Amino acid sequence: MPTKTLHIPTADGQADAFAAFPDCGERHPGVLMYADGFGIRPVLREMARELAGHGYYVLVPNLFYRHGPAPVIELPEYIGEEVRSAVFAQLMPLIEAHTADRVLSDADAYLGFLTAQPEVAAGPVAVTGYCIGGLLATRTAAAHPGQVAAVAAFHGPVGADGPDALAKITAEVHFGHAEGDLTPEALGELNQALDAAGVGYTSEIYPGTVHGFTMSDTGAFDPAGLKRHWDRLLPLLDATLRVAP
Repeated sequence: MPTKTLHIPTADGQADAFAAFPDCGERHPGVLMYADGFGIRPVLREMARELAGHGYYVLVPNLFYRHGPAPVIELPEYIGEEVRSAVFAQLMPLIEAHTADRVLSDADAYLGFLTAQPEVAAGPVAVTGYCIGGLLATRTAAAHPGQVAAVAAFHGPVGADGPDALAKITAEVHFGHAEGDLTPEALGELNQALDAAGVGYTSEIYPGTVHGFTMSDTGAFDPAGLKRHWDRLLPLLDATLRVAP
């Protein structure tokens, strides 16, 4: 699976990024993948390559490029509970500095760059994200209703901006929530907001999962949750981006 290290021009400089795509000389639908708070690292590269293997051009930008190239902080190979708090103590200032205005400015740059790549087919794109990246994916879909055909977010705070933000989404939606993140009552309120917005969606709690369940290099990893994530994500992209079987 071909991969590239890229640099995306933005209003505030250049964001380093990673891309994966099929090596067949054809153009493929574009997918913008937002990493979790830990950022670009081997597990994100593996997930991008796996998704690319299904016929997509996958672009993964460094969310915190304003603070340096990825990895912005030194990460252990395995992020277990014993180191998680210390790692997040370094990451939280970066996450807090990544304001909504910065998110939307970057999203403009990322989508413009993605759709301009010679390996990317004309037409709509999809956006997916993990943890804080799930919120970024949701904000991107809301800000680009004519361009984003599908948005998927996993163990992310997707309702953080309130019902009015969800009402701007025209993409097909899948939200996969960690059981440790969302009560059934909170899920019901979120889904009511999606219903009121007229959004086509699936939104569900993945049984037995905790925050971060898709990431195999963390103590939160749940293999069944990761499989369910692929089982939801791939049909969503296939249906909205019209990839031939």
